[in-house]
Amino acid sequence: MTNKQKVWGLGFLSVFLWASAFPLTKVVQEQFTSYPLGFLRCSIAAILLLIIGKCSHIHMPKKEDIPWFFLSGAMGFTLYMIAFNTGIQSLTSATSSIVIAITPILTAILAAKLYDEKIRPVGWLSIIMAFIGVLILLLWEGVFSINIGLVWTICAAIVFCGYNILSRRLSQKGYSSLEIVTYSMLCGAILLGFWSVESFRQMTNASAKHIFSLIYLGALPSAGAYFFWGKAMSLAERTSEVTNFMFITPLLSTIMGFIILKEVPNMGTFIGGAVIIVSIVVFNLKGKG
Repeated sequence: MTNKQKVWGLGFLSVFLWASAFPLTKVVQEQFTSYPLGFLRCSIAAILLLIIGKCSHIHMPKKEDIPWFFLSGAMGFTLYMIAFNTGIQSLTSATSSIVIAITPILTAILAAKLYDEKIRPVGWLSIIMAFIGVLILLLWEGVFSINIGLVWTICAAIVFCGYNILSRRLSQKGYSSLEIVTYSMLCGAILLGFWSVESFRQMTNASAKHIFSLIYLGALPSAGAYFFWGKAMSLAERTSEVTNFMFITPLLSTIMGFIILKEVPNMGTFIGGAVIIVSIVVFNLKGKG
């Protein structure tokens, strides 16, 4: 197997696992509420990442950087899990995944302000078009019937954007991608520990199907996908060889949502989603200086 084939295989596996999290979260929520689900998913992921990290000989964080890891864990996992789990309750897998897909654009806007990274005019046009797509999703059923799930999911995309910026800061301090996600996930799980008792109570009442789905969410989309993604990035000659796979996440989650949950997105999802995805593709190809 060539190096490029390894990159493509790991990149596709990562986005496939991330896409599967959308419909399977809805399955798990038949037995688990949002906050306990977030705690259990983060805890399972943190344990697995710590095992992977131990085998990979990752370094312990410096004491002065621990608050930064708690902040990145709060943004990327504690607040993200709460907002994502709450939002997807009233959305299809397709709609949720499309809204989350705007995260790279939000990150680019914030990076432009914080790090003076340039965005070309076509990039700003793409950003405007992406938000027009979001408005189509928000207002398709009528101005006075905005789905609160979309608002929660937009919040999830915003806080994960904050995690991306903090990850960059930690990377500049010399931490590897595996170290950043491992310690951030652990801190995120600790912050969600307020719901640990309720989490275990709900586990005792859950069926084998829901427990298996929960373990899958923690082990693969939450831990495995990040590990595979980091591995693909380390092998790739260009970042775009890996990041371009993110464009197919909404398509995969839509297909999985139909197969697993029999979800059929409305026309607003197709129209708004198409506008958003085209905007993201153009932004990544032509929008950054």
